[in-house]
Amino acid sequence: MTEEDVKHLYITPALEKDGKWAAEHIGMEHQITDGQINLRGNMVTRQRPKKADYLLYQDGMTPIAVVEAKDNTHSVSYGLQQAKAYAKMMDIPFAYSSNGDGFTEYDFFTGKERNFGMDDFPSENELVKRRITEGKLTEVEVKAIQQPYYFSQNTYSPRYYQQVAIDRVVDAVAKGQKRLLLVMATGTGKTYTAFQIVYRLHAMGLKRKVLYLADRNILVDQSISQDFQPMEKLIHKVNFAKDDPKKITAYDIFFSLYQQMVGDDGKENFRELFKSEFFDLVIVDECHRGSAKEESRWRSVLDYFSGAVQLGMTATPKETKYVSNLDYFGEPIYTYSLKQGIEDGFLAPFRVVNVHLNIGDGWRPYKGQLDIYGQEIEDRIYNNVDFDYNIILEDRIKAVAHAITKYMKQKRLRMAKTIVFCADEAAAERMRQALAQENADMMQKNPDYVVRITGSDTYGKDKLDYFISVSSPYPVIATTSELLSTGVDCKMVKLIVLDKNISSMTQFKQIVGRGTRLREKDGKTHFTIMDFRNVTRLFADPDWDGPINVDPDFNPGSSGPDVPGGGGDTPPVDPPLVDILKPYVNSEGCPVFVTHETESVYDAEGNRLHVENLIDYTRTNIRKEYGDLQKFIRTWTTLQKKTAIAAELATHNIDLMALKKKLHMEDVDDFDFICHVAYDRKPLTRRERAEQVKKRDFFNQYGDAAKEVLETLLDKYMNLGIREIENPSVLKLSEFHKFGTPVKIARLFGGKKGLISAIRLLENEIYKVG
Repeated sequence: MTEEDVKHLYITPALEKDGKWAAEHIGMEHQITDGQINLRGNMVTRQRPKKADYLLYQDGMTPIAVVEAKDNTHSVSYGLQQAKAYAKMMDIPFAYSSNGDGFTEYDFFTGKERNFGMDDFPSENELVKRRITEGKLTEVEVKAIQQPYYFSQNTYSPRYYQQVAIDRVVDAVAKGQKRLLLVMATGTGKTYTAFQIVYRLHAMGLKRKVLYLADRNILVDQSISQDFQPMEKLIHKVNFAKDDPKKITAYDIFFSLYQQMVGDDGKENFRELFKSEFFDLVIVDECHRGSAKEESRWRSVLDYFSGAVQLGMTATPKETKYVSNLDYFGEPIYTYSLKQGIEDGFLAPFRVVNVHLNIGDGWRPYKGQLDIYGQEIEDRIYNNVDFDYNIILEDRIKAVAHAITKYMKQKRLRMAKTIVFCADEAAAERMRQALAQENADMMQKNPDYVVRITGSDTYGKDKLDYFISVSSPYPVIATTSELLSTGVDCKMVKLIVLDKNISSMTQFKQIVGRGTRLREKDGKTHFTIMDFRNVTRLFADPDWDGPINVDPDFNPGSSGPDVPGGGGDTPPVDPPLVDILKPYVNSEGCPVFVTHETESVYDAEGNRLHVENLIDYTRTNIRKEYGDLQKFIRTWTTLQKKTAIAAELATHNIDLMALKKKLHMEDVDDFDFICHVAYDRKPLTRRERAEQVKKRDFFNQYGDAAKEVLETLLDKYMNLGIREIENPSVLKLSEFHKFGTPVKIARLFGGKKGLISAIRLLENEIYKVG
């Protein structure tokens, strides 16, 4: 029996027998992941998603068991490893395998494995009791498990990792834990997760008054209007200038900026508005900013509300000798990394384009060389650490802008949302000007095609909402320094350009996170990182996707500098304009140009899989699949359908037609194109092959009408390729109407078999050697 037979005839009846499990509490073919997006070759494809054959729900809401089915050529326990893997992913306590002859169970509470018959599968009530007794759950924990999520037509069900994160936090609060840390990669729905946590704790009466702290108005406003919208009647956005302490008690969910809680003068505004015991739960969004820094203004807020449960949320925990999220909040209660998100297919994978300039190894001025101000340039070697920071090279700016524009043109990304990270605000303005000049045709269509969005640029900041909007096409390119590095939901960013020095792993992860959101329905399946400073070397750093550890030099009593983008009290700020102090070298003083580019595909762990050379990739896969030239020719000759080879190459992410178009070889036959790419043979066009057939006496063996049919087929091949001849509907095209219906055409060849034989002979004649 097949696996489907086993499920239909044996497993489902065993689950439903005597009302053990209600049909509505049994989920079948439950999709856990979306399937990783594959960027190899020139096609974007998805791997198969992970699916559980059965997911059993306690009370129809909470998953409690996974059952994997196998056909009865396998043993009863054959699917248990798979069931355990799925159960572990989803934090489910019981895993089962069956082939229709019996069940094998694994209990995550006890670590025990046992076999039993088909009639002995435990009922829902039995598993719920075991969950309570073996898990040693308190009455409050049981109540927490039973509290449903918020569902409506306007919200979606939690993904598996969101459900795990929500359940773990709710359970930890029910257990009485006071400080919690949740680590979730950018783009995985931290705010939605926070909403479901707040909703469940509030609905069950465990935590009523909640303070949600963020560091940007846009983050607060987005959270209130989007994920937290179902609770809008309970929500209040704190305004210390207007709020009355007597009236705000009517609300339960409060949103505030850290900067409002403590004023610039150090005044602790929160003390005047709230009593220290007012809040039951404090959620610290983007807690890597410095909330765990002992002398931080943020820390004073947390210390004041120390009686509340405090939940820190971040994609990138901050661990330096001055700041430690782990020291304050403890080990993460759950971590869902960028690597996991990409492998599961919930986050966008990426390519990396490393752009090498002729001054990449350094530039030294000639003796006595002056800058444009007439000042002598200090005689030393300048490199990436200096460019735009200590010295400005006009031609370098132009070369970078030209390379960005050229790439966008080649990849058809002219309207793709792009962020260019620059050294400082002034560098962002210079880059904006250079890109505007390179893209004059697009600037003519809309002057906001390129906009600088930085901390002090009022015009640019006013365009931020339009830049991050999915529906607004402009601005397309944003030049920035710090402002867009974190916390901004840039759903449609397809190109991230690195033209600033970055050494902080936290900041690097945050910047990469600007591109990780998937929007398949809007055409975004992946993104590209274009690197002019070798910043992507950080992918090779063990900290890229390694375990989170407290810095060995961390001293809880110490203080240190506030690092923009990751360590201080305030959100990222742009460095001041200090260019007047920097030497400025014009294009004649230092010509700069791109020497070469390398395009690579990286895996989710930051390992470079290969240098992306499509021709080499195609050649390797063809030779691996079909062997040497003679073996390929034999394969081609014996194939009933030549299109089978194109279909086979597609399984390796190679789109043959797209590759031919890229190389401007659309008029070359598939056979010749493959032989050219894989075996270095000179290709023939389809016209050349057709003309060779016409010169031989192949058609003379047929009657006049049959001969004309084959000549028409040859013309179709010459114009469109072998696919047309092999298409069963080809005889229905207008060119064949004069010969009658396909049945009448077949009679010209003695019937259907004769027609098929004639077409096969024509194909052989087309590919005849010599």
